[in-house]
Amino acid sequence: MSKSYPREFLRDARNRGPGVTIGQFARDFRVHPMTLQKWLRQAEVEDGTKPGLSSDAAAELRELKTRNRLLEQENEALRRAAAYLSQGNLLGKDSPAREGVGRPDAPNRCR
Repeated sequence: MSKSYPREFLRDARNRGPGVTIGQFARDFRVHPMTLQKWLRQAEVEDGTKPGLSSDAAAELRELKTRNRLLEQENEALRRAAAYLSQGNLLGKDSPAREGVGRPDAPNRCR
């Protein structure tokens, strides 16, 4: 909901009187009718008269999704780092591919 209009404005919009349409009320206060309708719908959700996601719950959901995305990225980075570091262990000193490398008494394999 817009920060420029207080809750009293929405209360007045709800109790606008018989015969006054949302369009007329919106025109009087220079608000687009669809915007006013959206604010009224969200106010009903906030009050609990209609089912839906409140502003606080929506903000919390956004924060949790952002946090989840960050944790997934961190997890992927750690997974890649672990894979990279484990490749270095594959060619360790006990590996057959490195047999004799660096030892003076080892037979020369390069001929």
